[in-house]
Order: sequence, then C-alpha cells, then structure tokens
Amino acid sequence: MFTTMGVLLAAIVPGFAGLQDAPGAAKMQRMTLSLSLPKLGQREAKSTDDHWQAVTLKPGQTLSGVFEELGIPYDQLARVMQHPAIKPTLRKLRPGTALSFNLPADGSVRGMRLEAGPGIGDTPIELEFAGDTLRERAVPVEITTRTVVLTGEVGKSLFASARKLGLGSTQLNQLTDEMFKYDIDFDSDLGEDDRFSVVVDQTWKNGQLASTGPVLAATFTVDGKLKSAFRSMRDGKPEYFTPDGRSLKRAFIRMPIPYARLSSGFGGRRHPVLGSMRMHKGVDYAAGTGTPIQAAGDAKVEFVGRKGGYGNAVILNHGGGKTTLYGHMSRFAKIRAGQRVAQGTVIGYVGSTGMSTGPHLHYEFRVNGVHMNPLKMTLPPPAPLTGDALLAFKSETRRALEKIREVEDVVFQLDDGSRVASAPPAATPAPARKKG
Repeated sequence: MFTTMGVLLAAIVPGFAGLQDAPGAAKMQRMTLSLSLPKLGQREAKSTDDHWQAVTLKPGQTLSGVFEELGIPYDQLARVMQHPAIKPTLRKLRPGTALSFNLPADGSVRGMRLEAGPGIGDTPIELEFAGDTLRERAVPVEITTRTVVLTGEVGKSLFASARKLGLGSTQLNQLTDEMFKYDIDFDSDLGEDDRFSVVVDQTWKNGQLASTGPVLAATFTVDGKLKSAFRSMRDGKPEYFTPDGRSLKRAFIRMPIPYARLSSGFGGRRHPVLGSMRMHKGVDYAAGTGTPIQAAGDAKVEFVGRKGGYGNAVILNHGGGKTTLYGHMSRFAKIRAGQRVAQGTVIGYVGSTGMSTGPHLHYEFRVNGVHMNPLKMTLPPPAPLTGDALLAFKSETRRALEKIREVEDVVFQLDDGSRVASAPPAATPAPARKKG
C-alpha cells in the first residue's frame, strides 16, 4: 500500500520521487529571499479636516465654562472676548443660544460660530482662528419656504397628534378656535380614527426648520363626513371659507366658552339656590374658575359691573336688537362700557359670584328684550365671496386641494353640483359613533 501511494505522488508531483530518494531528504533547508517591493504611497492623516461641534448655552453657563468643557485653550478665549466686532454680541448671550466650534482632530481650534438668534441677528457669525489673527465673516443663510401637508389620525388626543406632526399652539388654536369652532365640538365630536390634514408654509434655514406659518387649509373627516376650511384675506383680515367661498364664520359662536360642559338648559327648572320653580332664561356652562369667556359675536360693550343675582356680569349689544349677557364672572377682562369688541375677544373669566352654587357661566341671548334659547338661534352668516375675490379664492383653493390630495383621497362637493379635486371613491364610512 505504501509503495502504491509513493508511485501516485510521484506521478502527481514531478520531482517528488527524486526528492524522496535524495540523501538527507529528511533534513530540508529553508531558504529566505530578499525581494525588492515598490514603495507604498504615504497617506497623511487629514488632521486638518473640519469637525464642528455644537453647544447650547444652559442657564448659568458662561462662555469660559464652555471653552473649559471643550478643552479649548484659555488664550483662544481671551482673543475671542477682546475681538472688537464680537465683544458686544458676547455680552448678549442668553440661555438657549447655539454655539458651534470647529475642533479638528489635531487638537487645534479653527473656528467658532454663533448661530442666529436674540441679540445676534438673523445671520450667523463665524470667527476663524488663523495663527495669531482672528478673522470674522458672515455665514450665508439659505432660506427656503415649502408648502407641506401634515396629516394623521386624531388618536387619543388631537393636540398630542398635531404636535407630533410639528404643529404649534398657534396652528392648533387656529384649527379649534377659528376654523372649525362652529362645526366641531372638540370635546365630544372626534373619535380616535377620525383624520385631519393641515396645509402650512414652513420656512427652513440651512436645512433646519425655522418657523411654521398659519394654517392655509385644513380638513377633518368626522364619522366619514368631510369638513374643510380654507384661509383667505377679506377686508385686510384673515377669514375661513368653504371650497365654494361661503364664510365659515357665524354671527354668533356656538359656545362662548371653550371646552365647557352644558350643565343647565333653557326653560323651567327648580332654582338651585332658591329651591323654587323658575324660568331659566339662559344656559349654564360648567367650567373651572378662571376659564376665559369670549364675546359670542362682534359687539359694543353695553354694561360691565355687578348686577344682582348675576354677580359680575357683562352685557354686549350686537346691533339689530340682539344682546347677550354673561354672568357669575370671577373678574373682568380689560374692557369698558362703550368699547367695541370683535367676536372671540376675551371679556371675562368664569367664577361663582352672585346667586351661584359653583363656578360656571350663565349665558343669555335676547332679541328686542325677549329671552331666546341660545342653542336654537339660527342667524345668517356673513356674505360669501363674489366676483374677482371668489375667482382668486378658488384658484388658491385648488392648489391647496392638490396638496391635500398628495396624502388624502378626498372629494369636495360644491353647492352647484360640481366636484373639486375628484378622487377614487372613498370607503363606506363606519356607522356613526354615539357621542359622549
């Protein structure tokens, strides 16, 4: 067997047989050869690469503390502090100011940048360290404006969902207190699966979101029904309209106090203090002490002061024989008799003055001195847009609709039977939910 293997190896590896028979084959020698290899290219480490590190000033933190934290030599700090062009700006630094430092890998300090902000201006300032000199230059700012659509589900909280999309309190107030306050009760009408879309202009500076403008258009899908609002200027003031130019504004707000509970309706009832059956000539909204109370419509202030069982009360005259009364206030806003106030103006705050068992607003509506049920009053809305104003509005509206359709399939049915931004048929809406 060993002989056969030897023959095979000799056949496969030439010279193996000769090596096997060579004297001293068991003591093989190792030979070392010196080969001349080409020189490898020397790659220097890029110790001069820029490396910006951002820092935001904390309350009580000083510039010297920032330099110490980053390991920047004190002599660099002294040069910055004495720079004539930047010295006044450094005195205005406030908590929240953004600073950036160019700290290359070689341990040097190449530059310092003060981002735009209060006391600094709209343009970032950059200081460049070059040997013993300190050069200042203005950093160009790239500003872009984008019209975007932010959309999502209401979820457990409309406010939380909207904030996650990047909407601030200004935009949220526009949605709830201006655009849909007549058509949507934000306490009870919305369900978690209802959807909303908002069109806004966003301003970006150097790739960072700087600001979000007012809501240009918005839609809510509530129980499968679409509600929409579009912003336009009329008589120099922003107003909101339906897709065909009808104003969403009403002569009177549905509720003069936001986020309140109707605790007593209009009509006969047993008086909670006197205990006798009496006509309740208004409606009551229960709310916490200090909750703002709004003027139900444009009006002239007729009365501000103490008024018997109403306690602290305000009476507004809306013209045409229509007046409203607001009672039991804890205090008044800065208003006076004879002053004109716009719809939604805060005129006072919820309290429990007068004949009251707890904090609430007593609200009355009178026509020519006759008490009417505020919840059943239907008054004509403002005039719709017409002529050139309507044509311009529809042009703007169609652009906003196209933006909304980028993320939502919606169909707007106009009063004349036409359709705007037609989309594939929507799914059959779910059965209406029982409102709480």
